[in-house]
Amino acid sequence: MSAPPRKARRPAHSRVSPAVYLTLGGMAFLSLFPLYWMFVVSTTDSATATSLPPRIVPGGNFLHLAGLVFEIVPFVQALVNSIAVSTAIGVGQALLCALAGFAFAKLHFRGRNVLFLIVVLTMTVPAQLSVIPQYLIMSRLNWVDTLQAVIVPGLLSAFGIFWMRQHIASVIDDELMHAARVDGASTWQIFWRIAFPLVRPAAFVLGLFGFVTAWNDFLWPFIVLKSPERYTVQIAIKALQNSRDIDLGLAMAGSFLATLPLLVLFVFVGRRLVQGIMEGAFKG
Repeated sequence: MSAPPRKARRPAHSRVSPAVYLTLGGMAFLSLFPLYWMFVVSTTDSATATSLPPRIVPGGNFLHLAGLVFEIVPFVQALVNSIAVSTAIGVGQALLCALAGFAFAKLHFRGRNVLFLIVVLTMTVPAQLSVIPQYLIMSRLNWVDTLQAVIVPGLLSAFGIFWMRQHIASVIDDELMHAARVDGASTWQIFWRIAFPLVRPAAFVLGLFGFVTAWNDFLWPFIVLKSPERYTVQIAIKALQNSRDIDLGLAMAGSFLATLPLLVLFVFVGRRLVQGIMEGAFKG
């Protein structure tokens, strides 16, 4: 009588210890708890944020506070403005930074290394130092209190150019470009038909980072936008506060409403985001 076949043992590297799951679970809890606490405060009142022991069970006041948010400020218009601004910046960074990265990585022109060094050095300059000259430029263009004043300065980023340059240099071979030129392809055709499809996952990740950064930006929109109908969500949340005191429940309700679109976005594109980051890590 033959012995029953043995079950194949899982390789050692595929077994995950319970400590890993505990660590990941703890990190997930620490990451999600501020969002949950924001929701708890937005369902009660300001006293919940300072009560001891802290309350961890949501109340039933969220719909009332959410209604006040939409009554006090034009929050729907602010959401539309933020979606338009963030989408334009995300798409712009994905395309323009990829184009600039392609030029620095694969085109040979005089001063290429010096220009790229200048781009990298701009990442060491605090963004607050550019507020005054940037505002003067917007004033000369008569763009103050317009959405293009928020969109145009964010269409390019030094980090995005550096990201795409490094990725394109490691993914696209010079032989592929030489073969395309032999076939009669122009520089733009090489970029659009060959280079960009190969680096599209990295460009998608960069565009998503740009979208989230633009959505959460407060300083520059607060300076350049004046009219309530042009507020972004972060400025609308600031408008919920009066000059003397802060209704934490109302502010947290507005903040939670402003966070919901990002959560929905992550649900739909989270897997593509992780795939793009991992592909860039392995190819880079």
